[in-house]
Amino acid sequence: MLIPADAPLALIGYSSRAARALSALGLITLPVPDGLPADLIGACQTLKFSGALVAPTQGHAWLGAVTADTDARRAGRVDAVSFHGAAGAQGTFAYAEALSDAVRASGYAVVGASLLIIGHGAGDMVLAAPIARLGFTDIGLAADSAPEAERVRRELPSVPRLFPVSRRDSSVKALADRSDLVVLTGGELPRGLLQPYHTLLDLTGREKPSANGATLLDLYDLPAHHLARQLQHATGKSYRPEELSQVSTALS
Repeated sequence: MLIPADAPLALIGYSSRAARALSALGLITLPVPDGLPADLIGACQTLKFSGALVAPTQGHAWLGAVTADTDARRAGRVDAVSFHGAAGAQGTFAYAEALSDAVRASGYAVVGASLLIIGHGAGDMVLAAPIARLGFTDIGLAADSAPEAERVRRELPSVPRLFPVSRRDSSVKALADRSDLVVLTGGELPRGLLQPYHTLLDLTGREKPSANGATLLDLYDLPAHHLARQLQHATGKSYRPEELSQVSTALS
């Protein structure tokens, strides 16, 4: 559907600072007052908004009010909504694909490598699902329990070798020893797990470089990739992440 150039963009849970930053892109953006998602959707559709960006604090509440895609249902939240499609208010979790975009842009060689995802359970470990689709041949899943790791397994692509285990199981060390990339989505890393040949992607933001010599995969441009995906869904317009590096800081 062709979207009018002057169609405004709603900001849900974002500040006026975010609106000013986005205006530098030529977008008409309006922070929307708090309210029931269904009521706000009706108002946005009446006023011909193109879509909405949804802040993390509002993402869970908006899930049930939109037609959610697979990424949004898997994550249990939305971060972007479009009002211009035939299906009405369509929600996505743009962070999911943005994460894989950022890993690809980092230059990390994923094809043929081994991956270990460590977290609490499906609620946080599914954040790494897009990364698991990039071409890894071996994937280990270490959750709080083996049944929870099995739940995560059902959300991942079919790979030749996939190993779901409890993070408390001694086999986690063996999985780590043959892994190249370790992704932490929740909790803390088991002591002594990382070795100098590992690369760590920490989605919790709490891990620091340590004496073990492991490399931290710094996805510094992830916010820009995320905003690019959000805007693509909400407005139908494509932006290059490098155009959004400064603007994206106002939304974080």
